[in-house]
Amino acid sequence: MFIFRKSVKPKPYETIFKDITIFLLSFYTFAKVKKTPDSVLIKKAKLDIYDNPDNSIKIGEQLLKNSPDVKTSINLYILLSTANIAKRNFEESLKNILKAKELSQKTNDPKSQAGVLISVAIQYQQMELFNKSLETLNEADQYLAQIAEKTPTKYIETARSYAIRGMIYKSQSNSEIALEKFLISIQNFEKIRTKKTTYSNMSVVYYNIGYCYLNLNQIDKAQDAFMKAISYARKNYAKSLEAFALKGISEIHKQRHENQSAINLLLKAENLCKKTGDIILNEGLYKELAENHLAMGQQNLYQQYNKKSLEMRFKRKQNELKSINQVIDNHNKETALKSEKLKSYYRNIKMGAVLLGCILIVILLYFIVKIRKQNKKFHQQIQQMIRNS
Repeated sequence: MFIFRKSVKPKPYETIFKDITIFLLSFYTFAKVKKTPDSVLIKKAKLDIYDNPDNSIKIGEQLLKNSPDVKTSINLYILLSTANIAKRNFEESLKNILKAKELSQKTNDPKSQAGVLISVAIQYQQMELFNKSLETLNEADQYLAQIAEKTPTKYIETARSYAIRGMIYKSQSNSEIALEKFLISIQNFEKIRTKKTTYSNMSVVYYNIGYCYLNLNQIDKAQDAFMKAISYARKNYAKSLEAFALKGISEIHKQRHENQSAINLLLKAENLCKKTGDIILNEGLYKELAENHLAMGQQNLYQQYNKKSLEMRFKRKQNELKSINQVIDNHNKETALKSEKLKSYYRNIKMGAVLLGCILIVILLYFIVKIRKQNKKFHQQIQQMIRNS
């Protein structure tokens, strides 16, 4: 099967932006961390993952060296993957998430397997490999079906799965279908009793709902969704999420030709995410700043921000190219492995058929020899009876 991206002509206010799905990726990692001597460091890594991802990577790599069990290693690999996505280093992120997937296959735990597969699907969605993402989500559904109903894990993973499906549909300009998926996601997140663990994820989903309403030209509903995204982001002190939501509201102001208001929000967003180093967020912010300054006739500022936007775009394309090569290599390895398994399967069948044939021949020869001996014995007895008579 070929891996491809579906090309869709974006809306004017979405030309360059990608979904902020990394928070959905991190939910699996941090919602399930058990209390251990290293839990303080893991908590620190969680807090730094968006504002200081380099520190999160440093902590994760240190803890991974002395990881006590497979499940902890899985969590740490996903932590490293999430931190690298925050830096938009997709190549390194993909390596870590695939290691987590490999380890999860050794656990025979449907919760772990479903969670990791959904995280892998989120990674593919971030890279716009939509059919690969959907293929992985379908694989995850098999394990989701094995998880008990009305449990937190069931709600969490179902919510993440529908959220990522919604983002794929939104990227393909199917906003109505995307909204249906997002609302199911929200419903499942709201069923989780410990609401604090869902704040960042709710912010991500509401942010995407906002863009769906923008696509449908329902401005008031879009603004309401973005405001909810900001509210949930602030509850969890997620500055990056707040910055993304502010960018969404700025695009509403731009549509209304309130360019100075849009610029004020964008500058506030830029200030919030200074330490993040998120290439895609910065690219989007600089692009919006350039367009708003151009609309106000401020050529110097337009050129300044347009140059920054193009620099971020170049970096993003470089990262994407590396990561796609990594996906292709991994896909080829998986295909080769499946091919080898099929060859081994048919080789075993062939050997089994030959062995069975040999056994049948031996049994047949045994009965032939036995029958011939009996016939010879009967012939001798008949000859003896004839002589005696």
